[in-house]
Formats: sequence, C-alpha cells, structure tokens
Amino acid sequence: MTANAPSNEPVTGLILTGGGARAAYQIGVLAAIADLLPDPAQNPFPVIVGTSAGAINAVGLACGALNFGEAVRRLSAVWQGFHTHQVYRSDWLGVLRQASRFVGHSLLGLGRQLPVALLDSSPLDELIRRELDFSGIAAAVRQRQLRAVAVTAFGYESEHAVTFYQGRATIDPWMRHRRVGVPTRLSVEHLLASSSIPVLFPAVKINREYFGDGAVRQSAPISPALHLGANRVLVVGVSHNPQAEHGSDVIGAVQAAKPPSLAQIGGHMLNSTFIDSLEGDIELLERLNLMSKLIAPEQRPRGLGLNPVEVLVISPSQPLDAIAARHRHEMPAALRLFLRGPGATKISGAGVLSYLLFEAGYCNELIELGYQDAIAQKVALSDFLGLARPPVVQGQPITA
Repeated sequence: MTANAPSNEPVTGLILTGGGARAAYQIGVLAAIADLLPDPAQNPFPVIVGTSAGAINAVGLACGALNFGEAVRRLSAVWQGFHTHQVYRSDWLGVLRQASRFVGHSLLGLGRQLPVALLDSSPLDELIRRELDFSGIAAAVRQRQLRAVAVTAFGYESEHAVTFYQGRATIDPWMRHRRVGVPTRLSVEHLLASSSIPVLFPAVKINREYFGDGAVRQSAPISPALHLGANRVLVVGVSHNPQAEHGSDVIGAVQAAKPPSLAQIGGHMLNSTFIDSLEGDIELLERLNLMSKLIAPEQRPRGLGLNPVEVLVISPSQPLDAIAARHRHEMPAALRLFLRGPGATKISGAGVLSYLLFEAGYCNELIELGYQDAIAQKVALSDFLGLARPPVVQGQPITA
C-alpha cells in the first residue's frame, strides 16, 4: 500500500463500498457530513473511491465536487425517490423476457453471444446518463477541488481487479498481484461494469474485455485510495457490525436446523463478495499501523507501506437484512413472484432482498440510519476532518 503524495501532507480519502440498494446508507452518512461542515460547498475528500453501487455514489460526488453539499443533495433526491424499475426491469414483460433469455442462453445454449443475466439493468444506464454530468470531474480536478476519483471493476478474462481512475496527471498507474490501476476518462460504462453483480446483472464490455462487479476478488478495497495519494481514509460500510452482538446470544437464537434456501445461500455469497474483503483489509491496515508505531519514522524502509494511515469506519448499527424484511412488500409483484421460489421474499432470505430492494421506503430508512450513525460519531468525524468539535453539554456531545 503506497501513496503518490508525501506522507506529511494530509490527503483525505473517502471509500464507498458496494452493495446494491444497501448503498442508500452511504447517502445518510454523506448528508450528516455535509451538515457538519462549516462550508458545505467545500469538498472534504480530495480522493474518492467507489465499488459497485458505491461507485455510482462516488462518481456522483466527484461530478459535483465543486459544491459538495449540492452534490449530496442531488444524490439524496435520487435515492429518496427510488423505485426498482429505475435500476432494472421489474414489469411482468421485462421480468419474463429476461428470465426466458437466461434459461435459453445459460441452460439450453440458445441465443446470440451476448452477456446474459437474471435481470435487465438497462434502466440504470438511462438513470446514470440523466443524473450525472461527467464533465464536472475534470472541472473539479482543474480547480483543485478533487485529486482523483476511482471505480473498480473485475475483468472476467484477465481475472484482475481493475481500478479505473480520473485525476491529476501526476498520479502514476500501478500493478500489483491481480490489482491494477488504469488512468482514464470515466464514463457510464465504467459505472455499469463496477455495479454489475455477477449473475444478477449483465457484464459490460470496456475496450476488449468484459467486466463485472468490482467487489469480486477485490482483495484490498482500501489500496486504490492510498495509491491515489490518500493517507487517511473514511470508510463507509454497508454491513452491520457483528462485534456489537454477543456470540452466546447468536448461538442461542439458532433454532432446529433447516435446509438453506437458495436465497439464504445467495445472501451469504453476496455478503462474502461485498463485505469480507473490506473487513479483512481494515484489519490488515490496523495491524500495519500498530507495527509502524514500533518503528521510528527515520528507520521505516521506503516503499513498504509502513507509514501510518488513519482510518475511520462508519457502518450500520442495525442489520440491513432485518430492515429489508420489513419492506419486502414493496417489491414489485412480478419480482415477488420471481423471487418467491428461491425464498427471497421470506425473512430468512432477506439477505438477497437487501441488495435488490430499490424502493423508497427501504432506501429512506437506510438513509435515516446512515445519518443517525454518522451523527452518533460526530466528535470522531470532526476530529478526523479537522473540524471544530461540536458543543458538549454535561460531558456529552449534542447529537440532535
């Protein structure tokens, strides 16, 4: 993990992870940060990195980096009014047509040599083109309100996690084991590729290769931000922190064993793809920080990534599966029928639903949760961003 900026120059990076509809949580966190800033128009994150749905949020911020608060408001308006049909076809005709294509192509070998998936994500293409002005990235870089923005996608042929970044010309590309950084001018295709969940959404061709969701085999999600020059990072996760729970309570809650449904299996696979690598990378970075404290700065070998990196993590205080289960009735009728067989409309299968439920009720509850979780850490956020601490009453920070 190396950076392109001098270690004594504070460069703050923002990392927005993947997770389909779960990325609504990030909007609440960003809204809280905008409220904490003395000047909401000033972008506090020179480096912005995103993966999957987090890539869309990241580029949305970068496109509006000349006015951070306004960029957050624009993203909030989209997420607060979301409906599933804005992301993928959820009408009867669209669902049945895509399902028949998937069966014919994948099981019977019929059809043209085109990428096929269970869902038709063409509406997402239209949404991105309508809502994002990519010229804002170059403008923000020119006016030094943005150092770089990056999105990561997985190359199905090369088997590399490719980070496509746009930023200052002084940032060098990189190549590590199955991880590369490629300078480019970001476009709609990069966002569609990064957010293309395997099997669910079709792969996207960029140049000569097809790409899928960047969370696939992304072993070091924090690394791109460091390569782009960040030396402190704010990570906004989309997974409930299990450390808040007692292991005995979890074990005691397990009932008589039942065969897992396809939705349960799929939920665990999605969690493994989107969450496990990030948590592992954070743990590794914390260990490296501890190691760096044991070595005097003048004795640290150059190029080994031993300079300390400040990390602040904000993640959901409540399990998002449970929230999705409460809103499962919002899923369009055609999709409810389509997902009923695998068990995704049951409480036990809500893991898959938490990634696919792009409906206003669910998204707004996640936004509110993200806002409250960020406000609960307002002192830590203020210290991290170098802001004046919030006022304290009777030894406790004001959270309302």
